[in-house]
Amino acid sequence: MSTNIKKAISVLSGGLDSTVATSFFAEEYDIQAITFNYGQKSLDQEIDASLKLCQKLGMKHTIIDLLWLANIGNSALTSDNEVPQVNFEDIEDIETNENTADKVWVPGRNIVFSAIATSFAEGEDAEIIIVGWDKEEAATFPDNSKEFLNSFNNMILEGTKASEKIKIKAPLIDLNKKEIVQLGKKINAPFDITYSCYNGENIHCGRCGSCIRRKKAFLDANIQDPTVYKE
Repeated sequence: MSTNIKKAISVLSGGLDSTVATSFFAEEYDIQAITFNYGQKSLDQEIDASLKLCQKLGMKHTIIDLLWLANIGNSALTSDNEVPQVNFEDIEDIETNENTADKVWVPGRNIVFSAIATSFAEGEDAEIIIVGWDKEEAATFPDNSKEFLNSFNNMILEGTKASEKIKIKAPLIDLNKKEIVQLGKKINAPFDITYSCYNGENIHCGRCGSCIRRKKAFLDANIQDPTVYKE
């Protein structure tokens, strides 16, 4: 366990982005990770990947149940609806991206996650909340954007009584997926234990939007992808 005095809370899914973001701060903070169960298809794989990172970095891990989120919005991530399949060309098309994002959107997810993480941070005297929000995701998911980050930090400033003001830190906020992989390589983030697939199978499907972005990021960065894909 880290002996650092400074504390942080990480919103950790075990995916590429949150793993790189958490690894970025691992030497500077004593981090407690929280993973959310909101009825997602990939829950078991997310927990497994998150636990592996926590064991590697010596972090405490907490799982929080938010199953009510699965009952609203009809997202393909939490319902019987099929997760859209895409290809490399699709993720460059704005209209296709928007349509795909609409089908996997979970209403208010990052608002809920960030609010709970704020409670943890205030209760544990943590200085920062670590998130994996990035520029590429922000193009179709507004709760990954710099505007959302700044707005939520303003709300934390007004709505908490912590002696040291808490801030959400998003080290990937100005990066695309290629740049995230490059940063992860630089800081030795453990790519091999991360999980990104929307479908929640033990082997990445290779066709959902998350898998395709992951594939393309490693290809564009010219860095070996340790992931096994079905397709």
